[in-house]
Amino acid sequence: MANILRDCGLKVIFASPDVMKAAEKVSKINQASRIVRWILDNNINVLSYSYRLDPTDGCKLFCSLYTLLKDNHLLKKQGGQIEKITFAGLPDTCELIKQELGNEVIYFPGDETPEESLIKFGVPKRLFPHSLSFVHEYDKSLIEFGKRYIESEQYKQITPPDHYGYPECGTNKDSFEKRLNYCYSKGSLPLIRVHAGPYSPNRLDALKMYLSWTKDLARTRLLDVLSIGSSQLTQQHFGENWDGMANGGGVPVNSEIEYRQIAEAARPMLVRTYAGTKNVPWMAEMHERTLNICWHALSFWWFCKLDGRGNNTVLENLREHIETVKYIASTGKPLEPNVPHHFSFRGGDDVTYIVSAYLAAKTAKKFGIRHLILQNMLNTPKYTWGVQDIAKGRTMLKLVRSLEDSSFKVSLQSRAGLDYFAPDLEKAKVQLAAITAMMDDIEPENPNSPEIIHVVSYSEAVRLATPPVIEESIKITLGALKSYRIFKALHGDKTIEFNDITSRFESLYTESKKAIEILEKAFPNLYTPEGLYKVYEMGFFPTPYIYDPEHLFPNATKWNTAVINGGIKVVDENGKPIDTAKRYMSILGL
Repeated sequence: MANILRDCGLKVIFASPDVMKAAEKVSKINQASRIVRWILDNNINVLSYSYRLDPTDGCKLFCSLYTLLKDNHLLKKQGGQIEKITFAGLPDTCELIKQELGNEVIYFPGDETPEESLIKFGVPKRLFPHSLSFVHEYDKSLIEFGKRYIESEQYKQITPPDHYGYPECGTNKDSFEKRLNYCYSKGSLPLIRVHAGPYSPNRLDALKMYLSWTKDLARTRLLDVLSIGSSQLTQQHFGENWDGMANGGGVPVNSEIEYRQIAEAARPMLVRTYAGTKNVPWMAEMHERTLNICWHALSFWWFCKLDGRGNNTVLENLREHIETVKYIASTGKPLEPNVPHHFSFRGGDDVTYIVSAYLAAKTAKKFGIRHLILQNMLNTPKYTWGVQDIAKGRTMLKLVRSLEDSSFKVSLQSRAGLDYFAPDLEKAKVQLAAITAMMDDIEPENPNSPEIIHVVSYSEAVRLATPPVIEESIKITLGALKSYRIFKALHGDKTIEFNDITSRFESLYTESKKAIEILEKAFPNLYTPEGLYKVYEMGFFPTPYIYDPEHLFPNATKWNTAVINGGIKVVDENGKPIDTAKRYMSILGL
């Protein structure tokens, strides 16, 4: 939204981390004065606030802030400078705030088009960027397919595929490779993964609920890989005393016994979970012995001080992660680099998405990983055009697959974007069917691609998905995939009509391959913690949305990016795209 407002010629200022933390403790005088001073010093006249977690907590926090503004006579109706105050969050949170404050606030429950958002902000239409009103024909065709499929209600008849028929299924000897090979032999791919977990302020209640959910999901026989949505406390403070620590959501697992209970309840599903954010190698070993984890996931540059998810510095994090890669290689388990979309979340461009995935994959191979799970998050950001998503996915896949040999295999895992779905649940079901169809267009000639689909439930924009919603989401995904393949067999592959997919792919591939060559030549130690650190620290991977109050990474945050022709590019001060090779060479002083 900030980029779109800037494209209209408006100035956008993000609160600094100390101001954001102050907004959680408005009742304290020193924190309240910090917020007021920031508003006055920056001449803020439209104040926007977003909160995506528990609705009750969100309402309390926002209403406290609103009271602070009133008490300090900062609102326009009191003669103050704030003309508008907006809240963006879950529909339930918006409704709770509306009950308290009525129409004093402008609400963004999450389904607004860019034009609708600008209208809510009061931006004159003459300032709207022309590109906002354009919808690509490919995206229209996917939504039309999704509507037809959901309206047919065919997904309600979906039955579990043949995934559980091999001898080791559900035993301690089960593994991802055994299930994958069985499904290959039966022609029943893709495998289905879901990331799930309830929230409760009471830790033991949350665990009890999760065990119940897990057993319910196992009974459906639709799910292959249960991904434990563990809490931040689990990732950062496993086994410690959590008294006085806030749990922002997720499954609050805090002992090996609790992990073993989840693994037992999950049978015959396979299980995976997040890596830790400290003692990362030890956590990986613990996940092996308690869960027989089906594959490990590491974020390399992420889940540390850089994004506020841990206490490691970026370099410390990379060192711990490489040590963990060595351990995972010794187990023979696959590795999922949870990397490229995290750059996209922070404003990274499409080439950074592709190149970061390649660097993580080649590093994994160098340190002994034999099977890589390549995650491809679509619709990130959600304004990306489908043809660009297809081109980006194909480019990443081709480059990473170039690493394959007799000792290194790549499995594609596709998923919808984190903020893609609308809060209108019927519309979200259509979107889920549409994005599933797009997944099939990444490798349309390959009936076994994607090998894994990470199903994001259609309710995610409104509330956490419960087992019935997860089950329905899986059925929509499996049914839409089958229906789209039948549709293309009867009517021809519609993506063939969009020649710009090919030109976009060729452009991205050439630009990304050249970027990799420059990095490999410039850094002989590229595939080491120190080499990967330098790539980020020197600014090759731009992250303009990272909050960096200590200015540790000025070279990474100085670049601007923008949506250009449906893709994300690094741009100069005039909004013109910068060629990646030229940018890299300028960073190197060449």
